[in-house]
Amino acid sequence: MDIDKIISELNFKAVRSSGAGGQNVNKVSSKVVLSFDVNASQALSDDERLLLLTNIAHRLTTENILILNCDEDRSQLKNKDIVVKRFLEIIKKGLFVPKVRKATKIPKSVIKKRIKDKKNISEIKQSRKKPNID
Repeated sequence: MDIDKIISELNFKAVRSSGAGGQNVNKVSSKVVLSFDVNASQALSDDERLLLLTNIAHRLTTENILILNCDEDRSQLKNKDIVVKRFLEIIKKGLFVPKVRKATKIPKSVIKKRIKDKKNISEIKQSRKKPNID
């Protein structure tokens, strides 16, 4: 995955932001909408594309486009930086492959110790009972 190549494939759109900001909010487009088409990306290999489509499927549209919004700041540049950082985190998490767990064999000494302890506890409990007089 080439980060610079992926960033060059991003589409940005500036939209009027909602919320506080006074009358300036009606004039300035400070909200940034990022869109990334996973299927059309040249920066991703086929394996990476499949991994993303499965791992971040809940975030994608039906056309496999990832859309992120940011209107935290009143500056369009800061919002753009924030949304790009969010995008890169999502992509890195989507491409993460967890290690396969290897089952370990239980050593014979551990099995013997467990059985010995069970017998010992059993004998202790047997000694607590009243003697059987017949």
